[in-house]
Amino acid sequence: MRVVVAAVGRPRDRNLAAAIEEYETRAARYWPLVVAEVREASARSTSPGETRRREGERLLERIPAGALLVACDERGEALTSPAFASLLAGARDAARDVAFVVGGAYGLDDAVLRAAGRSLQLAPWTLPHELARLVLAEQLYRAGTIARGEPYHK
Repeated sequence: MRVVVAAVGRPRDRNLAAAIEEYETRAARYWPLVVAEVREASARSTSPGETRRREGERLLERIPAGALLVACDERGEALTSPAFASLLAGARDAARDVAFVVGGAYGLDDAVLRAAGRSLQLAPWTLPHELARLVLAEQLYRAGTIARGEPYHK
């Protein structure tokens, strides 16, 4: 079982990038973690829909065959941290890869949403994609501590 985080772009703010890296490093102690950053599509001469389509194609190319694809989307299912930990532990027990996709500034393309086996809400608000990635990384770490019965989750 691997956990794949496929995200559009690299964090531009160095402090945010450092926080993401810190939590991804922590999460990797619990789950075999693969981070796949795909290039942002230029939005200069194209529509938001075309930008989403191009980024969506790049994201889908990075998803391992047979993985449970989870789209991080504001309209997705809201899970508690223990329920999220249970989802990951279930995938681990089934030896199934789980891939989380985080869209770019314009969100995820409909093709990605259709391909997803699940959709996960990281917050009830719309988040900048870099902040969404940080929230996901922290929750992956928290899920690992919950799965092992460690005291981080209080």
